Amino acid sequence: MKSFVAIDFETATGYRNSCCSVGIVSVENGIIVDEFHSLIQPPGNEYWYQNIRVHGIEPEDTAQVGSFDKVYPEIKKRLLGKNIVAHNESFDRGVLKSSMDLYNLNYSELSLPEKWDCTMKIYRQKGFAKANLSYCCNIMNIELNHHEALSDARACALLFLKK
Repeated sequence: MKSFVAIDFETATGYRNSCCSVGIVSVENGIIVDEFHSLIQPPGNEYWYQNIRVHGIEPEDTAQVGSFDKVYPEIKKRLLGKNIVAHNESFDRGVLKSSMDLYNLNYSELSLPEKWDCTMKIYRQKGFAKANLSYCCNIMNIELNHHEALSDARACALLFLKK
């Protein structure tokens, strides 16, 4: 499959509906044709220290940006009816579904497959000793600024193209 969309979310807390950043990379015929990134204000603009340590996004960074429902039209435009790839698809799919539920948005209107392609599973099946994103990118010589949503989505897209 050479046409797909890779997605990555960062969350502000341990709750899946707390996305604070999204990166989306659209690939057509094996070529990246669009990249989208947005910060998202999580519910109550609440963050857990552990999450901030991972991605470096803080409440001040999202205090003046839109909540998920405000960013959703841009997400929907890129995902609608597409094949989706994520590095840990169950996590990112869960974040999307939980965030949509929080704002009473209908996930089924996106017409997405029940499960997405998962580069972590693909590279684990290829026999990689570890299958986390940074390890896979290091082995496959893909540039990565880990836990920056757009960089993670781009790396996921490139991993999927190299599978």
